[in-house]
Amino acid sequence: MSGNLFHLLKTRRFAPLFITQFLGAFNDNVFKNALVFLITYKIAIDQGWDNVQVIVPLAGGIFIAPFFIFSSLAGQLSDKLEKSRLIRIIKFAEILLMCLASYGFYAENVTVMMVTLFLMGSQSAFFGPLKYSILPEHLRHDELIGGNALIEMGTFLSIILGLIVGGILILTDSGPVIISATVITVAICGFFASFSIPKTIPAASDLKINFNVFQETMHIVRESRKDWRIFMSIMGISWFWFFGLTFLAQFPTFSREVIGADEGVGTLFNCAFSIGIGFGSYICDRLLKGQIHAMYVPGAAILMTLFSIDLYFASQNFIGGNGDELMTVAQFMTHWVNMRILAIWF
Repeated sequence: MSGNLFHLLKTRRFAPLFITQFLGAFNDNVFKNALVFLITYKIAIDQGWDNVQVIVPLAGGIFIAPFFIFSSLAGQLSDKLEKSRLIRIIKFAEILLMCLASYGFYAENVTVMMVTLFLMGSQSAFFGPLKYSILPEHLRHDELIGGNALIEMGTFLSIILGLIVGGILILTDSGPVIISATVITVAICGFFASFSIPKTIPAASDLKINFNVFQETMHIVRESRKDWRIFMSIMGISWFWFFGLTFLAQFPTFSREVIGADEGVGTLFNCAFSIGIGFGSYICDRLLKGQIHAMYVPGAAILMTLFSIDLYFASQNFIGGNGDELMTVAQFMTHWVNMRILAIWF
């Protein structure tokens, strides 16, 4: 990233949004990873479940589903309403959801946790259009790529921290209590940080909201196809998030069922993947030098596919645990052949 853009982190027009987004992404991933690891390494074992391979991906699908359902409505609201006020409402809702999540952890109630996961996905779906559409209103044209890169890097740094906190602490003796206190505290901090986000002028205050989300989604797709650049950008972003969320949802199961490793190795995979995305955001800004262009998107999509194919072959030759005793991070890292898998995640 261009060095002179780091000054944005010291400005009121960017820093409060960055902090709010950072804390929100952190909470999302603390909760998601804690839920998945709790199911994979404790609840499934204690209750003798043999369908954990289905439940864990289902959790990922439950979180993603609201993005498909509510994104069109979220986009309309971000155009019609004042963005900073809408962000505060969404962040207040996060506090309530974290209280519900805490009850789910305490009771080890999978139903409550899954419902909370869906509601958190909904909250994130409504926040998504706001965090990106507000950038052009507060940043100069030549700051947009760098500002977007900062948001992406901050997001995936918070993902790394959230994955570590959620994945490791939830399985300790007081894990549910620690995780609950953490997510509620962070949600409150994010709510107060959102009050410092500068006000904006609604882009279309007279917009008539179409609450038929499926009809509006199809309308957006048709409109985007009129401009090839917009349509291909949407396809590229969709492909990226499809890959990212699919893999993130599979890490615990892949670690335990395929590699025969403990939760530490699953967290290691999550960290390598998230660091790679943050590093990619940095490289993207360096290559584009502040210019808005999609010239590297096709090549990046192809490389993502090729690395996924290579992961299949690498998974046939790893050195894993024996099934009775799960392999630790230290044991995993002692085998060079396993480092190929780690490099692919990065």
